[in-house]
Amino acid sequence: MYHHSGSVASQTVGFAAGVLDRAAPDTEAIVFQRCTWCGTAMYHRLLCPVCQGSELRTERSEGVGTVRHSTVVHRNSPAARNVSLIEMAEGFVVRGRVMGPPIGIHSGDRVRLSTAKDPVRGEPVFQLVDEPYRAWT
Repeated sequence: MYHHSGSVASQTVGFAAGVLDRAAPDTEAIVFQRCTWCGTAMYHRLLCPVCQGSELRTERSEGVGTVRHSTVVHRNSPAARNVSLIEMAEGFVVRGRVMGPPIGIHSGDRVRLSTAKDPVRGEPVFQLVDEPYRAWT
């Protein structure tokens, strides 16, 4: 039987994965996990969703992604806000908020992690990378 060798120290590094990590005083990054067996990237998981492996290593995201879905929420806040699913360049999906008018966020928009963090929900906050061209709207 094959046993994947890895030190206990490298396996416990993934404990705090899935949160915003302050590496330097002026930069924030999303920390995610990657399965050491199959290479699947995931956000805030205990087991790999593909192979059910528990050996996950922690990595830092570049903070660039694409909006896959965005919806406008009107409850539990004084003003409308958006809730978006962002597919990061590394291959995992994270829920967060995109700055800007909620009606102006669309699937396919490119976003970058902002230096801000949602103070109430603790979710990552993104900003649009460039203003999209919308000739038909």
